[in-house]
Amino acid sequence: MKISKSILTSIFLGIVLASVTVYLILKPGADVLVSAPVSSTSTAKVIAVDDSSVEDLGNVRYGTQRLKVALCDGRQFDAENELRAQMELDKMFQLGDKIVVELPKTINENTVLFARDYWRIGWAVALFVLFAVLLCIFGGWTGLRALFTFFFSCLAIWKILIPAVLNGASASLVSFLTVAVLTGVIVFLVAGISRVGVSAFAGSMLGVAVSLVLVWFFSKVMYVDGATMPFAQQLVNANANIVSLRDIFIGSVILASSGAVMDLAMDIAAGMAEVRRHNPDVGFKDLFFSGCRIGRAVVGTMTTTLLLAYSGGYLTLLMVYASEGVRPIDFINSTLVSAEVVKTLVGSFGLVLVAPFTALAGAFVFGYPINNVKKEK
Repeated sequence: MKISKSILTSIFLGIVLASVTVYLILKPGADVLVSAPVSSTSTAKVIAVDDSSVEDLGNVRYGTQRLKVALCDGRQFDAENELRAQMELDKMFQLGDKIVVELPKTINENTVLFARDYWRIGWAVALFVLFAVLLCIFGGWTGLRALFTFFFSCLAIWKILIPAVLNGASASLVSFLTVAVLTGVIVFLVAGISRVGVSAFAGSMLGVAVSLVLVWFFSKVMYVDGATMPFAQQLVNANANIVSLRDIFIGSVILASSGAVMDLAMDIAAGMAEVRRHNPDVGFKDLFFSGCRIGRAVVGTMTTTLLLAYSGGYLTLLMVYASEGVRPIDFINSTLVSAEVVKTLVGSFGLVLVAPFTALAGAFVFGYPINNVKKEK
């Protein structure tokens, strides 16, 4: 039985991606920047709680919560939970909670453990399994490939992008290259080495490239330096290789908007492929305008989706400004909101431009060469 060229190409691509994935799994992550006390962690169950040393300061608490915990091997120890009057960091454990505790290198029956956090991994794994099963049931083979690209993307960010930036590489450049690799893997794994894949990849990368230029320019003229990102100060203090937080901000915008750009490019390329299939004689011009019309129908909802996705991340900030009676012109001019404005509008700008870029690439790939061949014949 003769195997088609497309199947052989898919098998080869799958083997290459599987090999790269195994390499990334085995590859060490980022170097440890700050030496931590020698300790390990373990799960434990809270069997007794003493809140007598905890002060209630309205919406926050301060003091030491004393616990009695039982480790998974049955041993029981005293533990302490330090409360710092910081809502985003403090936890108040209850009887029966499953938590994570730190175990020092040497431990005896009098050792007091440090209660670090709730144990969330179990439910996180359950949620991921539920997502994976639903994706595979609904998407079939395509869903399985999408699950693989999801896993591959996580590995690429954790094992390539983050270590490279921590070692002093340009965050914007590394993010752009990572997006290029991920876009290629996702697009060609879903669409195959095909005209659809080439059109979607070309349109996506042109849109991302324009977004990179825009975010570089507007972050500079609007004085958005990246210091508004969570844990920015802690990162700079821990790593002397971090030269520019603004560069990291630029990379984060590119990375965050690339998924929506890729999605729109694939929709347009697939639609143009259908137009070409139903009308093989369609020309370059008609294909281009068909792609633009497909993009026009989708881009309105996609830009709103991007706006809602970003605005959900700073909803509490907007509520604070609203509760204090700050005028919209004043809070939009603030550093925090200006950073989000750059994120949202630059991402939306790239999303709008990817439609004509993909239409142009698709018109060339689907129409122009084929028409020339026909005329030559």
